[in-house]
Amino acid sequence: MKFFIKLSTLILIFYLSGCATSPPEVINNACAIFNEKSHWYKAAYKSYKKWGVPINVQLAIMHQESKFISDAKPPRQKLLWFIPWTRPSSAYGYAQVKDDTWDWYKDKTGNSFADRDDFEDAVDFIGWYGTMSKKLAGVPLWNAREQYLAYHEGHGGYRRKTYLKKKWLVKVADKVARNSWVYKKQLKKCEDEFDRGWSLWPF
Repeated sequence: MKFFIKLSTLILIFYLSGCATSPPEVINNACAIFNEKSHWYKAAYKSYKKWGVPINVQLAIMHQESKFISDAKPPRQKLLWFIPWTRPSSAYGYAQVKDDTWDWYKDKTGNSFADRDDFEDAVDFIGWYGTMSKKLAGVPLWNAREQYLAYHEGHGGYRRKTYLKKKWLVKVADKVARNSWVYKKQLKKCEDEFDRGWSLWPF
């Protein structure tokens, strides 16, 4: 009996690990990402039409936060410099969203079954948070640099300009802006093909 229980457990673990979505092989090219993950473009486009945050901005934020790893988490802190310890926050998933922020998103959007390790839910969150950044902090939806600063610091922190005391964060935001610009240029070469090839409506 114990043998069958152990075997069933191993089969379940194997099955669940097989369900995990691997990141794209090429993460620095928007066309390559969507060619490999065909349903991702539809999800990102849906978020754009719903919230107004451009697809290139969505990708740039996700690239920075998780490198498109579905179950990404912050690295563990070290105890006595070498013993793996607790993680610095509850951030999780493609968009690295903390528990309380994710609960806020689900409550405000009614998307109660959303998962942080689901790409469609993650880009929907990025779009929604972007609109909140515009509403609460005046951040333009297309401005990847400022969107990322508000994303990282929160709307209150952004209004107080807490990022000015974090030179490393400003550099990261500049990197997000550069990636967003690159993604935008790449999408101009392939988004018409995606639009023609797939039926984007209805969602």
